[in-house]
Amino acid sequence: MGLDTSNARVPGGGRPAVGPLRVVVADDEVLLREGLVALLDCSGFKVVGQAGDAAKLLAMVRDRSPDVVVVDIRMPPTHTTEGLDAARVIREEMPNIGIMVLSGHVDLEHATELLASSRGIGYLLKSRVSDVDEFVDNLWRIAKGASVVDPSLVQQLVSPRRGDDPLALLSSREQEVLALMAEGRSNAGIARRLWVAEGTVEKHVCSILTKLKLRETDDDHRRVRAVITFLNSR
Repeated sequence: MGLDTSNARVPGGGRPAVGPLRVVVADDEVLLREGLVALLDCSGFKVVGQAGDAAKLLAMVRDRSPDVVVVDIRMPPTHTTEGLDAARVIREEMPNIGIMVLSGHVDLEHATELLASSRGIGYLLKSRVSDVDEFVDNLWRIAKGASVVDPSLVQQLVSPRRGDDPLALLSSREQEVLALMAEGRSNAGIARRLWVAEGTVEKHVCSILTKLKLRETDDDHRRVRAVITFLNSR
């Protein structure tokens, strides 16, 4: 499914994205990195840089100010959390840049920490990149401020739950809607997935926010806070 990019904005209410999204790709696996670059080029993005380690990534991002960064969670020299650490620095220094973190497997602790940090963040398994349309759609969502979660991570977060689970008050349908929200889907996208009217989804979302006692304020995004509650409820 394509997105209307005419009014796309970078996370945090920044400038409109004029022309193609500018992307920096960081992964030490050359074949995967080149494959991502080719995929993005064919999909209408503008790749403004490639990096094989975190240090080069940070230097490139600071110099070229991309709209979105795609980064592997594990990179040289230790192949532990260099990509994640670089993502934290980028978010602190340049909060308007969207960040898509790719991982070879589900890491609940790191993923939850990352996604709870702010909007415009994504966490996907590398295997998910093979679905080109979905991957491209997710990058646009992140650039517009959404948080995108790999469905495999969502499944692991759903069960088992703690006895003091704040989501216990939600109906099974409301929990299903919240799980799809955590994947970064809009109300329209959730409606298509569940085969219901968009108005029905809006009612579910309203009920979710009410049950989670997420009151509307000037500086909080209740939908994101609901997703964070979902991710922290394990």
